[in-house]
Amino acid sequence: MTARSQGVGFRSDRGPILIALMLSTGLVAIDSTIVATAVPSIVRDVGGFESFPWLFSAYLLAQAVSVPIYGKLSDMVGRKPIILAGIGLFLFGSILCGIAWSMPALIAFRALQGLGAGAVLPVSITIAGDIYSLEERAKVQGYLASVWAVSSVVGPSLGGIFSSLGIWRGIFLVNIPLCLLAGWMLFRTLHENVARARHRVDYAGAGLLAVSLGLLVLGALQGGQAWAWNSPISIGIFAMGAVLLAVFLVVERRAAEPVLPSWVVSRRLLGTTALVSFGVGAVMIGLTSYVPTFLEGALDSSPLIAGLALAALTLGWPISASQAGRFYLRIGFKATALIGISITVAGLVVLTLTAATPNVLLVAASCFVVGLGLGLVATPTLISAQSSVSWNERGVVTSTNMFARSIGSALGVAVFGAVANAVYANTSGEGDAPAVVAASGAVFLSALVGGVLTVAAVLAMPAVKAGAMEEAGHNGGQQGGGQPDPDTESSRSGADT
Repeated sequence: MTARSQGVGFRSDRGPILIALMLSTGLVAIDSTIVATAVPSIVRDVGGFESFPWLFSAYLLAQAVSVPIYGKLSDMVGRKPIILAGIGLFLFGSILCGIAWSMPALIAFRALQGLGAGAVLPVSITIAGDIYSLEERAKVQGYLASVWAVSSVVGPSLGGIFSSLGIWRGIFLVNIPLCLLAGWMLFRTLHENVARARHRVDYAGAGLLAVSLGLLVLGALQGGQAWAWNSPISIGIFAMGAVLLAVFLVVERRAAEPVLPSWVVSRRLLGTTALVSFGVGAVMIGLTSYVPTFLEGALDSSPLIAGLALAALTLGWPISASQAGRFYLRIGFKATALIGISITVAGLVVLTLTAATPNVLLVAASCFVVGLGLGLVATPTLISAQSSVSWNERGVVTSTNMFARSIGSALGVAVFGAVANAVYANTSGEGDAPAVVAASGAVFLSALVGGVLTVAAVLAMPAVKAGAMEEAGHNGGQQGGGQPDPDTESSRSGADT
């Protein structure tokens, strides 16, 4: 049975796999938001108020630096063992977080959770690319994106409920049955026939990549917060990260099976789609970090109202993502992404121009428009990258795309935070609300610059039609030039029919 003939619905042969992928993605998505509302309860119980930002930084850092490594491993040994290992790590980390006795222990266990999440997200998207055809992938990506939309509301709500009941440990322990269910479903329904071959694991490259990227992301996340940008520790972290990254590049040139092959960025399509993902990450983090602060400070809105206004951003994304296939099958990936980025920039322009006279409904509507645009940017660019390579390259391509988004978010936090702090310092004498408006307006403007840079990356993309990629897949997918034939594809990874 081919990938085309099985359908996209949950009742198809691949339905249980899709449900398991959505459940796995939901674990990570909810965990990204559920902790924030429980921080006061956690601090009251285990202490360590000065260290609580590391609950987020440790998780994000571990997740970001491990993504490229998991992507390469999934190409070498298959998707199934890697995603099951990721779910297992996430489960183990959740259990340990639930019994943590101090803030340092909780931070360490959050990092373990992040290592599990680093496998779950990219491999889930890669599996979807494996078992669904080019026509089906946009709708599937819409399903996966909808998980984030739901989680943006469910996560903070659950965190608030557990916190108000005085059982903050439940936000971690609730992951146990969900992890077991997702792992069991994938174990039962996902079947692969991976060609057995002896691989030379690039341990040196993996270690250097993890440490170098870890230092650079750490510097970006903590710069201007834990320490000043021009402080010796900040300069030292960036310098050491840059040196180790240079050593990594030298090692990779000599590795038999490099963990991050040079062709991932040297091929024009893959390089430009990674840049697009970088820009998407920057725009997303600018809005998600500062829209609630903007509304609460400027309009004295409640956290709930501010959160719902921001949720509009994640509601627009899955709607447009699920419909992206209708566009890229007719007009191509690049044209679809250009339409999406135009919509995104329009929403950002409205946010920027109205920052001085804020309105909750206008902010929510603008965020919804931005979400619609980003869905038409992120989905076709990712699918075009996946479809341009063969099965044994798709994991590293997908993980590189997602890693670029993480780096964009990390640097976005640093840049937008510096802009907001600088503007706030110059306007704080005028009263808190004007200062918040000015700072948030500056952040919106910075996000707009990120959107414009993303436009440049999209313009640099080669104009490839979906039909041409399918033809390339039939004729030469196994050489890495296009999408593999669906019949061959389904023999490698798919549901048991």
